[in-house]
Amino acid sequence: MSQTQNIIAEIVTFRLTEGSDPQAFVAAARAIEPMLHAGGHTLSRTLSRDADGLWTDHIIWTSAEAAKAMAEKIMSAPDAAPMMQMIDPEGVVMRHAEIFHLQE
Repeated sequence: MSQTQNIIAEIVTFRLTEGSDPQAFVAAARAIEPMLHAGGHTLSRTLSRDADGLWTDHIIWTSAEAAKAMAEKIMSAPDAAPMMQMIDPEGVVMRHAEIFHLQE
């Protein structure tokens, strides 16, 4: 059995709402990390922004079910509200992909 079998990458791209402070957004995104780790299904997370202002939240999960369950939970979690309020909902793209190779 491959060590990456069933491991899932969640890739979410988005832009912040007009006037949102990037540092405040990062702080709000970090505030949900205890919730992400509580179930024991989050393996890693990176948050990046390109030169055009497009953000990418990249999370590696133990399974697709865990990723999808947490995505639903975040939508209504009070701890996630500050982060969610800074994300422009118009351009959000979320996708999940099975990982075939994970460099350590």
